[in-house]
Amino acid sequence: MTTILAFVVVIGLLILIHELGHFIVARLCGVGVERFSIGFGPVLWRVKGKETEYCLSAIPMGGYVKMMGDDENPLEGGKGELVDPAKSFHLKPLLARFGIVFAGPGMNFVLAAVIFAVVFMVVGRPVLPAVLGRVAEDGPAARAGLRLGERLAAVDGRPVQYWHEVLRAVQDGGGRPMGLTVSGPGGERTVTVTPSRITVRDVFGDEREAWDLGARPFTPATIGEVISGYPAAKAGLKQGDTVTAVEGKPVLSWEDLAETIYKRAGQPTRLEVRRGQEALAVSVVPAAVKDRGPDGKEVEVGRIGISPAPTGVHVRSNPVVAVWEGVSRTAEVTALTAVGLYKIVLGQIDRSNIGGPIQIAVAAGEQARQGLPSLAFFTAVISVNLALLNLLPVPMLDGGHLFFFACEAVLGRPLSLRKREVAQQVGFALLMLLMVFAVYNDLARIDVFKFFR
Repeated sequence: MTTILAFVVVIGLLILIHELGHFIVARLCGVGVERFSIGFGPVLWRVKGKETEYCLSAIPMGGYVKMMGDDENPLEGGKGELVDPAKSFHLKPLLARFGIVFAGPGMNFVLAAVIFAVVFMVVGRPVLPAVLGRVAEDGPAARAGLRLGERLAAVDGRPVQYWHEVLRAVQDGGGRPMGLTVSGPGGERTVTVTPSRITVRDVFGDEREAWDLGARPFTPATIGEVISGYPAAKAGLKQGDTVTAVEGKPVLSWEDLAETIYKRAGQPTRLEVRRGQEALAVSVVPAAVKDRGPDGKEVEVGRIGISPAPTGVHVRSNPVVAVWEGVSRTAEVTALTAVGLYKIVLGQIDRSNIGGPIQIAVAAGEQARQGLPSLAFFTAVISVNLALLNLLPVPMLDGGHLFFFACEAVLGRPLSLRKREVAQQVGFALLMLLMVFAVYNDLARIDVFKFFR
């Protein structure tokens, strides 16, 4: 029920905002609107306004705004009657028509920015304290004498409080020596650290150069989520347990725990655990799973099905900063989504990653169970995806209409009605094929096809 409700809320909101963009700009430009529909197909509910009929239709995979004089889209009611030329969409100036069509995806970008801004302002951004966790042997931090548990108070004299501030200073420094002010049990001292150049992989697996201190933020070995069916759940580990030792070796951070478990795939492993005031000994056998190592090659590692408990704090932004952060995050998600689409088209990302309504519903349900902020962030990301997909130059999508307008601007006249009709039919066929492929991928992910093997 949570999954269905979350899916309806997310999709309903995105469609409503998208179509409102078309509707509002159309009315501002003096275009008459015959129908405002959420969904396609048979009308389930309708109310008639002074000029516009507002509808809820049976197929909840989109919506449309039927404007006067706009009779090209077969999903929007086919041919219409004669209308007042002053309210006809196609008799409006090219710039007005462009603005009306662009307003749909444009509002989805705005919605994403607003959601991000509200979350940053009300809930805040999760941040980690600038406390050293794992310090790599013979890394820059280790050579400077930095130790686990010490707090970084300043970088080159500039106070820092959170780990992302340290990372930003390191990357901005470009590898030059940096003065780190460190506070620990022995008091406060300043050391000089020269970050090393490393190669990292981004979310798409592409390599890029970065600068590294040879240290990670501190994360205690306290269990957050225990995944059902994995070795940890079968062994009786619970949320809130803290692992203090593995095979008799003390565990000082989550990185210590993860590194040890990774190396013990298929091997019985003894964990010493603190649960409240109680000390327990638990035996688990990490499951052997395939993962990609730092070099990008597939390796076998151990997993027991746990995740770390949240250890950071949330820092709220003031309204002005929150708006800027909302716009920045929207631009970042837009860029990542555009690159992802480009790589899927080129085949650099497996096309099995293309998902449809079932995947969206499942993901929405998962985010809803994690809380309203997670569901809000998910909605913002999907809103950006919807905006970009609608801007693709495919007939039947907003981007197809914008492409026709661009042709009109270049040619000095609209494309012939016949050419537009053929393009709409081709676009409709392509969209249906894409939808079928996406639903197939969705079903394959949940392995429905195993019943037919």
